Amino acid sequence: MTHVKICCIASFEEAKLAIKCGASAIGLVSEMPSGPGVISEAIIKKIAEQTPPTISTFLLTSKQNVDEIIEQYHRCRTNTIQLCDEITAGTHIQLKNALPGIKIVQVIHVYDKSSINEAIKISNSVDAILLDSGNQRLATKELGGTGRIHDWSISREIVESVKIPVYLAGGLNPQNVDEAILQVNPYGVDVCSGVRTNSNLDEEKLKLFFDRVKSVNK
Repeated sequence: MTHVKICCIASFEEAKLAIKCGASAIGLVSEMPSGPGVISEAIIKKIAEQTPPTISTFLLTSKQNVDEIIEQYHRCRTNTIQLCDEITAGTHIQLKNALPGIKIVQVIHVYDKSSINEAIKISNSVDAILLDSGNQRLATKELGGTGRIHDWSISREIVESVKIPVYLAGGLNPQNVDEAILQVNPYGVDVCSGVRTNSNLDEEKLKLFFDRVKSVNK
């Protein structure tokens, strides 16, 4: 079964709805330079504490300094950290050694085929990779939540080139998630705006999304 991460969770009520529909992971967005779903660290900690330990709670961080990421983790206490930007001070290994038992997921924003080598290089230092459609090169960085699809053929090459789980994000919705899974064959898919109406988690869209995921996992 393809794993499903529901991102931009804003409350424990949304977390419960996502889990009820079948999510194995939820995304909790801390301060970002742009994009949807940002909530306070206090709310992230509260949701993480209330969520069953069998569910992966992802802290989405834009921080690039390992020491700052570690400090933020201790304030939020999720069981997974999603690095939405590259680390510029410290290393992934330092982060993992400082937080044993905490999963580290690196986001790679897929621009072109250079993303394949980027993924291969990082794959030995993290627990999973998440492929998204942001743009770190803009004056105001896009680190996710763009609602845009990237080149799935590149994503497929990444899945085939690394030995760790790969999540696929970027513009997924109930209408295209089945095709995305068939084309990319990811470990998991990640969705935010595609299952929301007026920024609120939409139970009907969620159910349809999971139905489409299940349809290609038979």
